[in-house]
Amino acid sequence: MKPWIAVGHLSDIPAQGARVVELDGRRIALFRTADDTVHALLDRCPHKGGQLSQGMVCGQRVTCPLHNWSIDLASGEAVAPDVGRAATLPVRVEAGAIYLESA
Repeated sequence: MKPWIAVGHLSDIPAQGARVVELDGRRIALFRTADDTVHALLDRCPHKGGQLSQGMVCGQRVTCPLHNWSIDLASGEAVAPDVGRAATLPVRVEAGAIYLESA
């Protein structure tokens, strides 16, 4: 069983926004949707490596700031017609605290 690491609080991330944390030597983008769901993705677009944390969150997707690829926050999959996947990480929120599963 991998340990869960506290990385911040829900209030640290604006609604429909992002925050970056470092975990196990990786840049992880935490995204908060309008309904307060939190998703964690490696902060790298599968297309050209753009920082997804700099993109716009709309619904359950983020748009890469470099070339407007749309990435599904739950799966990390690029939305058709684009193809590719950003790595996702297990995330949970308990009493407002955000936890990521360590590698």
